[in-house]
Amino acid sequence: MRQIAIYGKGGIGKSTTTQNTVAGLASLGKKVMIVGCDPKADSTRLILHAKAQSTVMDMVRERGTVEDLELSDVMKTGYGEVKCVESGGPEPGVGCAGRGVITAINFLEENGAYTPELDFVFYDVLGDVVCGGFAMPIRENKAEEIYIVCSGEMMAMYAANNIAKGILKYASSGKVRLGGLICNSRNTDREADLIEALAKKLGTQMIHFVPRDNQVQRAELRRMTVIEYSPAHKQADEYRTLAQKISDNKMLVVPTPLEMEELENLLMEFGIMPAEDEAEIGVAEAASA
Repeated sequence: MRQIAIYGKGGIGKSTTTQNTVAGLASLGKKVMIVGCDPKADSTRLILHAKAQSTVMDMVRERGTVEDLELSDVMKTGYGEVKCVESGGPEPGVGCAGRGVITAINFLEENGAYTPELDFVFYDVLGDVVCGGFAMPIRENKAEEIYIVCSGEMMAMYAANNIAKGILKYASSGKVRLGGLICNSRNTDREADLIEALAKKLGTQMIHFVPRDNQVQRAELRRMTVIEYSPAHKQADEYRTLAQKISDNKMLVVPTPLEMEELENLLMEFGIMPAEDEAEIGVAEAASA
C-alpha cells in the first residue's frame, strides 16, 4: 500500500486534481482510499456526488467523543469503489484545524481502515505545511510519497518551494520523499518550461502537465470527475495518464529547495518578473522618497 499526500497552494486545484487522479487509478483497477485533510470537506465530493460527507470532527462533536464513532459513520464508498473519509475541523474561529487531521488518521488506524487490499491511500492536504497539524501525514511517516500541485504563477511556485522545505525537514527523520510536481495549468507564459525548470532545481520531475480545460468545471458542476462524466474526453485521458505515471513512478527524492533569490531569478529568467519592471519600481521609489 502506497500512502500519498497531495500538497499545494490554496486554490491551486489540489482536491480536483486528487479526485480526478484517483478516478484514473480506479479505472486502472486500483483500490484507493481518499482521506480529506481540509476543514472544507471537499476532498471527496466528486467521488461521492455529494456536497460534503459527514466528517470525523462533525461526528465527534455530535457523539461527544471519538470512542463513540464507528468506521461506517465516517467512511463512504463512491465511484470506482473508492473509500472516502473527511477529517473536518473545528467550528470556525475555534481551535486548530490541523487537530482534525491528527484525530481522523489516528481513528482510521485504530479502526482498521487501512485494509490489506488497498493499493493507495491519498491524503488531500490543505495549503502549506507551516502548521504542524497539516504536516502530520509526513511528520508522522503516514505518507511517504508527496506530490505538489502547482502552476506557473509566482505564489503557487513559492508555496511549492516552501512545501519542499517541509519535506526536506522531515526526510532526515523518516522515509518521506517528493515524487514530483503536478502542473495544473493556468495558461501562463511558458508555463510547462518554467515548472520543468523549477522541478529540475528541486531535484525532482514535473510528473505531468495538466492542461486547462472547461470540461473540468462542467464535470464539477455535476459533482463528478471528468473520467466519470465524460470518459472519452481528452481531459479524461490527461488524468488517466497522470494516474498511470504515479502508479509507475519510482523517482522519489529528497528535494533541494531554492532560496528566495534563486526562485525570483528563475521567475525573471522566464519573464514572469521582468528585470525592467524592477528598474521602473526603483525609479518610482526614488521619485517618491
